[in-house]
Amino acid sequence: MSASDFLVEERQARIAEKLAASGKVLAGELALEFAVSEDTIRRDLREMAAAGLCRRVYGGALAPVPPTAPFTERVAEQPERKRALARAATQFIEPGMLVFLDASSTNLAIAREISSLSGITVATNAPLIASTLMDAVDLILIGGTVDRRVGAAIGGKALSDVALLRPDLCVLGACGVEAQAGITAFHLEDAEFKRVIARRSRSVMTTAMNEKLGTAAPHDVISVVECGRIVVEHDAPAETLADIEALGVEIVGAAEV
Repeated sequence: MSASDFLVEERQARIAEKLAASGKVLAGELALEFAVSEDTIRRDLREMAAAGLCRRVYGGALAPVPPTAPFTERVAEQPERKRALARAATQFIEPGMLVFLDASSTNLAIAREISSLSGITVATNAPLIASTLMDAVDLILIGGTVDRRVGAAIGGKALSDVALLRPDLCVLGACGVEAQAGITAFHLEDAEFKRVIARRSRSVMTTAMNEKLGTAAPHDVISVVECGRIVVEHDAPAETLADIEALGVEIVGAAEV
């Protein structure tokens, strides 16, 4: 191994440490710290992104989002935190609305919260959400092949079904939420489905646990501006929220668990 190769690996290892600590890095700051050009840093970030060590965004990079468990496993994780987010989100669901609940373990918690509401219609592509609401509200179930990782129907049939809907509110599931990267997802077809239903809806809201804020999954869904409202935990990182709020996005804090 040459000395120059060692320096590159050492620099990239230190960049990875910074990403793990703060969630994002800026190319200009790294160039100053390591006394190299921004082109050199951008090359480092390209190589790291190709290896799955970061997600490049304008001016720098974000930490990658850890892969998630299948939907049926995620629903049992952190139930109190998800319930707090669900209660904060439910205040925006009103009688007379057609609400789309995207596949999300927090959206399952929302389904449980709204099961006592009257006068709403819920559409969803997630069978677990549908079964929760089946006897409680007017329900539209989106069809197609269910992806077990996502916990929902995605693909051609699901896309043709949602092409007939214009929800008043779409509650979008998100794998990552960041000011520049926007709302992101792990799986390409899921990202496409989310993007289509979001852009057919009059308004869009998402919920985000702290682990998802300031991170980006591999596939773009929509920008945070298109989302409009993000429900976060009571102790969500202030710097990350400030970057999002600066774009005009409404931030709603959930109650402390």
